[in-house]
Amino acid sequence: MKRLIEEILERYPVTDSKVSRPDQAWITVPKDKLVDILCWLQRTRGFTHLAFFTVVDYLEQGKFQLTYMLHNYADHLDLGVRVLIDRENATMESIHHLWEHAQTFQREWKEMFGIDFPGSPRVDEPLILEGWDGPPPYRRDFDTKKYSEETYFPRPGRESHEPREHMKKKLYPDPEES
Repeated sequence: MKRLIEEILERYPVTDSKVSRPDQAWITVPKDKLVDILCWLQRTRGFTHLAFFTVVDYLEQGKFQLTYMLHNYADHLDLGVRVLIDRENATMESIHHLWEHAQTFQREWKEMFGIDFPGSPRVDEPLILEGWDGPPPYRRDFDTKKYSEETYFPRPGRESHEPREHMKKKLYPDPEES
């Protein structure tokens, strides 16, 4: 793994790298080099499997971190390739041409975080949230309570209970009130 990381460092402008186990490492690369590095790893270094692709919202820094976890079956290696993109106008080049199943991840991240992947098949079609017209719900600044209060109305006949007091009365009823 260390030899692979050294080779990557010679070829590409990696901003951070870490070998966490003998069979697992992480690198952070610039946005404009991501697809080139992924192509090179897939075609020449045997990382033929995209195990997962995930997003972390760093609200305070105004960034999203996209992590692509690649697996090499021949050498039993895992390599996490990370890239930071701006939260505002979040766009990343599609990798569906490298791994077809990446388009599903990309559709989900478009819907849930608002990250666009231009050219990815069906990226603008709903995946999970059919009919949703609100803001992307996985962003950390999404206020679930405010959204539901503004979108849904309270139904008549329902009561709201403060959970702690309600459970206290349910579990330990006052015998004098019976």
